[in-house]
Amino acid sequence: MSEKFLGATQIRQLASSLDLSPTKKWGQNFVIDPNTVRRIVDVSGVTADDDVIEIGPGLGSLTVGLLSAANSVVAVEIDERLATQLPKTILELDKDLAQKLIVLNADALKLADLPTQATKLVANLPYNISVPVILHFLEKFPSIREVLVMVQAEVGERLAAGPGSKIYGVPSVKARFYGEVTQVATISRQIFWPVPNVDSVLVRIIRHQESPDLAMKQQLFSVVDAAFSQRRKTLRSALSSFLGGSARVDAVLAHAGVNSGLRGEQLDIDAFLAISKAAQQVK
Repeated sequence: MSEKFLGATQIRQLASSLDLSPTKKWGQNFVIDPNTVRRIVDVSGVTADDDVIEIGPGLGSLTVGLLSAANSVVAVEIDERLATQLPKTILELDKDLAQKLIVLNADALKLADLPTQATKLVANLPYNISVPVILHFLEKFPSIREVLVMVQAEVGERLAAGPGSKIYGVPSVKARFYGEVTQVATISRQIFWPVPNVDSVLVRIIRHQESPDLAMKQQLFSVVDAAFSQRRKTLRSALSSFLGGSARVDAVLAHAGVNSGLRGEQLDIDAFLAISKAAQQVK
């Protein structure tokens, strides 16, 4: 099937027809550069074997590119006007593509069911909800094997940062609970309308082949939150209140084989998992 894309003129015409002004409330910055859409679709590796989930499709620029490559696309859009217009836009562009699209007018953070067994999540995520959305979909929809998202550069760099980095933190560790995280490209702010005040990056998450122990997730995330709540403090200090005092912290960390003098930013996901398991075993 030949590629089809929406250009800047079409995007602005669509917005005008809807009397739409992009809102900061929902982080609406629309991609208006077809070359960037083509690049994202190529990097995503989406094929006719993939059922894709897209969050915040907006006026449909990325949606069109994904539909040209995928078996199907489920687009989740919170703005009712945009959710209503998107199927019409695709139908006018290509009837065959329209048959592969399902639009859900819903809050992505509250979504608990999907109409397909989505294999990939590809999206230009609203800046204000990017990390919560990524974690929500990785937890709720284990059929998603790979994520490629365009996010604010600062957010993406934090997600992809490794232990020892000054920007390594809670999002870095929590994302790694589900998969391997890498930053794969930088995207200029100039490809958006309206132009945001920051550049963006593409971040890829490839889910671990072995499913994470979701029963451990709550404990792990609580440990991570506590460890980074006071970044400059050692684990012995930072985890003391959470684990019930310094004596128990010492016992838990010793059981986990983790040096109590380290700080949270020095630990990888395996060390945090070891602490979480030890916390359940040491009474």
